Amino acid sequence: MSTGRVLFILTSHDDLGGLRRTGYYLNEAAHPWKVLREAGYEVDLASVKGGVPPQDGRDEQDAGQQEFLTDPAVAAQLANTRTVTDYDPCDYDAVLYVGGHGTVFDFPGNRALADFSAKVYENNGVVAAVCHGPAGLLDITLSDGSYLVSGKDLTSFTNAEEDAVGLTDVVPVLLETALTERGAIHHRAPNFTDNVIVDGRLVTGQNPASATGLAEALVKVLTDR
Repeated sequence: MSTGRVLFILTSHDDLGGLRRTGYYLNEAAHPWKVLREAGYEVDLASVKGGVPPQDGRDEQDAGQQEFLTDPAVAAQLANTRTVTDYDPCDYDAVLYVGGHGTVFDFPGNRALADFSAKVYENNGVVAAVCHGPAGLLDITLSDGSYLVSGKDLTSFTNAEEDAVGLTDVVPVLLETALTERGAIHHRAPNFTDNVIVDGRLVTGQNPASATGLAEALVKVLTDR
């Protein structure tokens, strides 16, 4: 029996500044999906533009990825994802912004994503994001006009991590800087180590290593609401 529903939001952007293809980072969808499914949640997928979302970080040896990609419900959705406008925020207990470098190109400034998440949040739902997924948090404004992240403890892929992967001058936004400018209290751990921050009904993870822990924290917040 389903405990509730969570909507994963994926990027539709596949070009990393002309350097290579990018997209949503597969681990950051597959590993949270497994945790949520085992906890009894139904998971749906949406992407910015719909259709087949571009994928990054594929590892044929990763059993979790294989389980995700071969699950019939997941495979059917990935073959032709809907957009958030095809879903009703009242049907969801949480949204999870999956990371991947594509997100910093097409999550910021997307009113449909921001409005959907604000409605979930203000309906006592949870907003979660991992790695570059917090790009989707930047423009979420609540009904009082404030930014969701203002005054909130959170994390994201850090400026130091962006520098370590050599993409500081490629990405259009540095998340640690941009979130701080929105009033967030950003917490960074050493590069590429597990770091999950919970502030009420906002759950964030720093990087791919944080994906499983993020989902476990999300389940706990959902359970404790």
